[in-house]
Amino acid sequence: MTPAARIQAAIELLAAIQATGRPADRVAADWFKQRRFVGSKDRRAIAERIWAVLRARARLDWWLRRTVAAGGEGAGLARRRLLAWLLLGEGLPTAALERLFDGERYGPARLDPGERRLVEAVADADGEADATLDHPEQPPAVAAELPDWLHARLAAALADAPGTEAAAELAALREEAPVDLRANVLKASREEVREQLAREAIEAEPGRWSPWALRIDGRKPVAASAPFRNGAVEVQDEGSQLVALLSDARPGQRVCDFCAGAGGKTLALAAAMENRGQIVACDVRGGRIDRAAQRLRRAGVDTVRRQVLESERDPWVKKHKAGFDRVLVDAPCSGSGTFRRNPEAKWRLAEADLSELTALQARILESACRLVKPGGRLVYATCSLLPEENEAQVERFLAARPEFSLLPVEGVWAEQVEAGRLGGAPPAPGPFLRLLPARDGTDGFFLAILERAVAG
Repeated sequence: MTPAARIQAAIELLAAIQATGRPADRVAADWFKQRRFVGSKDRRAIAERIWAVLRARARLDWWLRRTVAAGGEGAGLARRRLLAWLLLGEGLPTAALERLFDGERYGPARLDPGERRLVEAVADADGEADATLDHPEQPPAVAAELPDWLHARLAAALADAPGTEAAAELAALREEAPVDLRANVLKASREEVREQLAREAIEAEPGRWSPWALRIDGRKPVAASAPFRNGAVEVQDEGSQLVALLSDARPGQRVCDFCAGAGGKTLALAAAMENRGQIVACDVRGGRIDRAAQRLRRAGVDTVRRQVLESERDPWVKKHKAGFDRVLVDAPCSGSGTFRRNPEAKWRLAEADLSELTALQARILESACRLVKPGGRLVYATCSLLPEENEAQVERFLAARPEFSLLPVEGVWAEQVEAGRLGGAPPAPGPFLRLLPARDGTDGFFLAILERAVAG
């Protein structure tokens, strides 16, 4: 593809993402699937620009409003956002833009009067970009790339986090996330996986805490590598790995992954259990559970049974009351800890959605806790940074369920270190695990471990 054709393709894909409530990565995957003629290098260049625009949406729109270039919908808005990114994010000079937006076949149409005002506002007399994406007059929410209501909540929540600065965490949330991998120790050790990746020019460094974690620099073709194809490695944030490790699932136990989704934590639990025992992976979305089957086969895991639930109150729960040593509830949440990976998600989230999510989380906890044996553990986790989804949810549950008590994460962490399953000290003091992007280099996660009393 020519550079101009790549720009036009990016405009079309960006418009497709704007037009749907589906996650951007799924829209992009479908879009490229329908255009198999797009080569791998072109695909990478288009995708990188798309995600850059999504991460900078609030600041780009601020510049468009400031230069009277705002307006338009669909492809028109997508085009102006991409143009603003080329100017402010990539610093393309006017002459280069004119060559790209030349109206020729496969390329974007020529600049309209509003777009020219944007170019003139940010370029100097020589046509070079004279402004940057950030500007001192941008409101705090715009600078943080967040809706106003969500910025206020996150700023308050992060201000209370020990050992961190709210400004640094908010800044980290708008940046691109690193790529973490999990070595599948059912097939190969972490060092063996690292060597296999190196043979395919993918350099990886050990993670900070998880004995399975590897981190690679930049985006590499991991999915095309031999260790991925043979199930020796999975893409999984180190924070997500810690959730599975701190669940303390052991060989021979019965474990329920109550909100299993596509099975990422299910696979990690199976590795922790050395593929011995039984895991039941539950979810209300049958399609996601079905997609987990291929991952389980590739990983060599044969101890998982998939269970589709009609709702969190499915009769299956009552039938298996007190039947599990460990129950992991990785609850549906705002996803505010993963905005680096899903930058468009923050704009799909409304304040009313948060109330609905917290009510759903409470119902899920109340139902899933019935599955826990006396002496067993209920592990509650989210990828949220908001206290109403985290600490407040646990406090409400404990007040209503006195047969459960909180096990401080520090103690469980120390047990895992002693057993050689974890390394180092917990990221921060306190009874819960709370992971933060800037402080810890992971996605944002929350975890609480609740133990059911043994009947007297």
